[in-house]
Amino acid sequence: MARPKPEAFNKVKTVAENRRARYDFFIDDKYEAGIVLTGTEVKSLRFGEGSIAESYAELRDDQVWLINANIPEFSHGNRNNHEPKRPRKLLLNIREINKLHGAVMRQGMTLVPLSIYFNGRGRAKVELALAKGKKAPDKRATEKERDWKREQGRIMRDRG
Repeated sequence: MARPKPEAFNKVKTVAENRRARYDFFIDDKYEAGIVLTGTEVKSLRFGEGSIAESYAELRDDQVWLINANIPEFSHGNRNNHEPKRPRKLLLNIREINKLHGAVMRQGMTLVPLSIYFNGRGRAKVELALAKGKKAPDKRATEKERDWKREQGRIMRDRG
């Protein structure tokens, strides 16, 4: 029998985060996916290098791929070093892939990577989200709400 997955992903070390995604998209469902990496890519990530700011995930022949994620070449790597922006395969359960495929095809949603991190067992994972794009008025509303929350915090701090 499989081990039950914890409610929140137990992130130990976050390597890269896509902070812009929460501003540009309405986040619906989150998934934890493994990522197929070469040795020098893992070493580069362990040094805290890597960026997923302009990356996205796509479905190709029943597989999920991380596109445009930048993991720079390992500084002490030799001629067998990796290509920084190569497509990387994400490891998901077939049921999860089918669910993602249905949402992307039918509902017009997007697969957005939110972060790359190492879990408690030292495995590199990608936090993947099903998201729907925001229009300009939605972004303004989000910004307005964030400013109001910040102002509320200031008022409460000044009172106490």
